[in-house]
Amino acid sequence: MDLFEYQARELFRRHGVPVPDAAVASDPAGVRAAARVLGGGTVVKAQVKTGGRGKAGGVRLAPDAAAAEAAARDILGMDIKGHRVDRVMVARTADVTAEFYVAFLLDRAAGTFLAMASAEGGMDVEEVAAARPEALARIPVDPAEGVTEAVARRIATAGGLPAAAVPVLVALWEVCTAEDALLVEVNPLVTTADGAVLALDGKVTLDDSAGFRHPEHAAYDVPDEAGSLEATARAKGLNYVKLDGRVGIVGNGAGLVMSTLDVVARNGAAPANFLDIGGGASADVMADGLSVILADPDVESVFVNVFGGITACDAVADGIVRALERIELTRPLVVRLDGNSAERGRQILAAARHPQVTQLDTMDGAAARAAAVPARS
Repeated sequence: MDLFEYQARELFRRHGVPVPDAAVASDPAGVRAAARVLGGGTVVKAQVKTGGRGKAGGVRLAPDAAAAEAAARDILGMDIKGHRVDRVMVARTADVTAEFYVAFLLDRAAGTFLAMASAEGGMDVEEVAAARPEALARIPVDPAEGVTEAVARRIATAGGLPAAAVPVLVALWEVCTAEDALLVEVNPLVTTADGAVLALDGKVTLDDSAGFRHPEHAAYDVPDEAGSLEATARAKGLNYVKLDGRVGIVGNGAGLVMSTLDVVARNGAAPANFLDIGGGASADVMADGLSVILADPDVESVFVNVFGGITACDAVADGIVRALERIELTRPLVVRLDGNSAERGRQILAAARHPQVTQLDTMDGAAARAAAVPARS
């Protein structure tokens, strides 16, 4: 379960991570009242479960309560990567002298936790890692040892963080372990003119599998933004995650979908989503999945990648054909079928003769075709 920023900050405060005072509101009048209580300058931040809020205009500085209210009027209702802003957080500003990045996350490949730290906070960590990989320190964390002061000092030194950040790192690790989190991230972690260290932002992903240990976490399961693609997909029972690219992805099985995302990226295009239809490939499931993907204005093409097992490929193909009778396919659809009844599935799609549907036999070839669709102007 991904948390909103204001929820992550609640967990931070509970475990001793210093954060500026803040409040949450869902209407401009509430923002003005909160800004008056906080006093002085504030920052108004859209509460959505996606990145890029600042670039989209969802983060605004306000010198007074009236300006905070005006900022809220602009931000509330905004669409940020398919998420509608229904609430904002109003936080007291800080006199920042330096910005840093820090995160603890589960490293599934290594079977342990990983600490990441950088002296280049406030930027997209992906951009830092790609442009200057040496600027992002990666330090394995032994779960049995945890993050003691000594370990925190090693992390701070490796990442170029100040010594004053050491107790904050220890507290962030406590958030990770005590709350059964898969990710705890702060960007930026800042130092201020008076020598304080503050978490100005926060991202937390809780492990749903550990929910039985944390009945209190149920309170964090706030329905996603009304009208968001994730909310629409969830209502249809689909496992969907919005991403930043332009190639829509449909697959059966999380492993295959993840591999599909990788092969699309390898062919030069970023995936627009993660959508796992699991073992179901009925006309209803395919129609629901395609309707969600095609509702994303960033999608230029759709890649359906299915390996037939318990659900045979002919059933998948039949589902696609029937789905296309219900929805208007306005963008190219590339299909790759393999496994159980794949040949029969290909025959069903070929017989349908849909002008927007292309079939290829290999995953790499199909990904290349989907990635090659020119971007719309």
